[in-house]
Amino acid sequence: MSISHAPPDSSEPGISGVSKSEAPATDAAGPATDAAGPASPTLQPVVPASTRRARVPRWLRRTTGPLLLLALWQVLSATGVLAADVLASPGRIAQVGWDLIADGSLPSAMATSLRRVAFGLLFGTVTGIGLALLSGLFRIGEDLVDAPVQMLRTVPFVGLIPLFIIWFGIGETPKTAIITLGVTFPLYLNVYAGIRGVDAQLIEAGESLGLSRWGLVRHVVLPGALPGALTGLRYSLGIAWLALVFAEQVNADAGIGFLMVQARDFLRTDVIVVCLIVYAFLGLLADFIVRSLERLLLQWRPTFTGR
Repeated sequence: MSISHAPPDSSEPGISGVSKSEAPATDAAGPATDAAGPASPTLQPVVPASTRRARVPRWLRRTTGPLLLLALWQVLSATGVLAADVLASPGRIAQVGWDLIADGSLPSAMATSLRRVAFGLLFGTVTGIGLALLSGLFRIGEDLVDAPVQMLRTVPFVGLIPLFIIWFGIGETPKTAIITLGVTFPLYLNVYAGIRGVDAQLIEAGESLGLSRWGLVRHVVLPGALPGALTGLRYSLGIAWLALVFAEQVNADAGIGFLMVQARDFLRTDVIVVCLIVYAFLGLLADFIVRSLERLLLQWRPTFTGR
């Protein structure tokens, strides 16, 4: 018996039954691929489901709610559900607002109110931040300042209006004092919390680098307290407009609140709503300015912006 060493026939099954001409081509940089087959699949980046939504401009989303509310208001006024002596229609309010702008009464009132808010915000900011720095940086300052401030902030500042009138008269001083008092406490609380919320390890790292006490305050403590300070400023601006409403209804002869008092005496709901809209837009403008400052001054802090 002899053993044949001839290669097996290519038609027979087996591992060696594939001829060299039919063997898949092997690329030097990757696995074997069929030369006549389709190309290798292209990798597609994984896109989160939240980014695959329809791209609707954000300004359109933010204005949809107010526009729907305005349309509902107009429909209720046109159908008689809302009587004109209860609440004027949006069209009537727009006409009255234009008339107040045309005769100059509304711009003059806005200038007076903005001046009062500016002075009250300035004095309140200086007072609130000064007290917060004194109480947050020094233990003896906390012992002397924090307890009286915590007591005073629980007193409704509106209830102090009669006392301010007795102390300061009926001029501009009591109005500015009311706004100042309303602005001071939110700033104090947020700046104080921001200072005391600075990580102690950052303080230790600054000391190990040889920073002086003033260097620690400047380069570590104040930047760490800045987010809280800007948050407190947003709260303070909201309370400033609230305090202005009360201040301008007490012996005022100019301002947006004065227009509201006159409109109340004559049962002009359209003028009252115009004044409220002006208050709202001025507050929205002030909040937009502070949020722009946050984006400018807090670029170093990554935050979640929603999805």
